[in-house]
Amino acid sequence: MYSLILLNGGIGARIGANQPKQLLKLRGIPILVYALIKADRVEKIDQIVLNYPPGWKEAVEEVLEDYAISTPVALVEAGDSRHSSVAAMLPHCTNDHVIIHEAARPLVSQENFESLIEDEHDNVSLMTPISFTVAPVDPVTHAVTGSLERDRLRNVQLPQKFAKADLSAAHEKAKQDGKVFTEDATLVADAGHPVYFIDGSDVNFKVTTPTDLRMAGFLLRPEEEDDD
Repeated sequence: MYSLILLNGGIGARIGANQPKQLLKLRGIPILVYALIKADRVEKIDQIVLNYPPGWKEAVEEVLEDYAISTPVALVEAGDSRHSSVAAMLPHCTNDHVIIHEAARPLVSQENFESLIEDEHDNVSLMTPISFTVAPVDPVTHAVTGSLERDRLRNVQLPQKFAKADLSAAHEKAKQDGKVFTEDATLVADAGHPVYFIDGSDVNFKVTTPTDLRMAGFLLRPEEEDDD
């Protein structure tokens, strides 16, 4: 069985709202709810560890009650970064295997979770090919310093799954090394544990800007609207 770490601690400064973006409504439903409902339907997820921005615990509890999430949920106050939030949530996970997702990706599917669980490897992330060219640069001098092979690069997505022991050890190593990571697949790989990827979906994007919010609302529209 799996514990889901659902990151929900951002304040959404870039989206320009007066509340955390995950509580903003998409088609009348808080963004947070979409990931919760999909995870709630996955048989092998029997625990959700959900964090919340400081001062917003009651609002998150209301969402859980209003939408009748049946999977047991443990609430943890968010840290000062994504990295520290995962580290704080890990001890609350009761299973030996964990899945990490973030509320700001409301277009995740039940199949995304299940494909990770079904994969034979312990540590796996959804990833997608990069459709554009990227280059290493010196941000101070603005000089291009080399080239990168696009075929050997991937856009890292969530959800991801890990053996809890590997993820915990990787966070401990990062703490000792004074490193902070923006996601956990590279954190675990950097610590020397094998990490694999499976193909994700380009619609499973992170809602960060007002444009993202509008795009997510469009993609979440009922099918019957396409016939209008």
